[in-house]
Amino acid sequence: MEVTDILLDKILKPKEKTELLSIMLMDHSLSIDQLIGFAQAAKASDMATCIESIEYVSKNKPGIVTAETFDFVTQSLAEKAPRVKWESARVIGNTAHLFPSKLGNAVKNLLANTEHSGTVVRWSAAFALSQIVLLRSPVNAELVPALEAIAAREEKNSIRKIYMEALKKISK
Repeated sequence: MEVTDILLDKILKPKEKTELLSIMLMDHSLSIDQLIGFAQAAKASDMATCIESIEYVSKNKPGIVTAETFDFVTQSLAEKAPRVKWESARVIGNTAHLFPSKLGNAVKNLLANTEHSGTVVRWSAAFALSQIVLLRSPVNAELVPALEAIAAREEKNSIRKIYMEALKKISK
């Protein structure tokens, strides 16, 4: 089955589409580069489904994410569609440790998403930024004060808690 066939199938539910793509990525019947190639030209909802399948796989097998994929999801953080933003942030959170030299642009785009009106977008940005700050990389010099400021103004306790827990861990 091809990516196009899965995404255009009206019988499959959205979660089933994500699961099928994830299985194809895990069993190597679909390469991540093929999926990214499709996602780049897809409409926002299909792009988000492709990125969600990568996110699902990257939780357990972060090594499946290539440098090109990391660049793609970093750029996708700037897309208009909230679901694309939050799925991309989750991939970054799952794989940031693999790409320490590529964190600058990811952090910049994630910080922009901390101002988004959508709670899930802000939560996902908080997740990714907390994973990055825990790496104790050179970006922390600027990231720690930024996260402190974001946590101080964040209205949702659930999101603020993500920042505060990460900041507490790095202060030890």
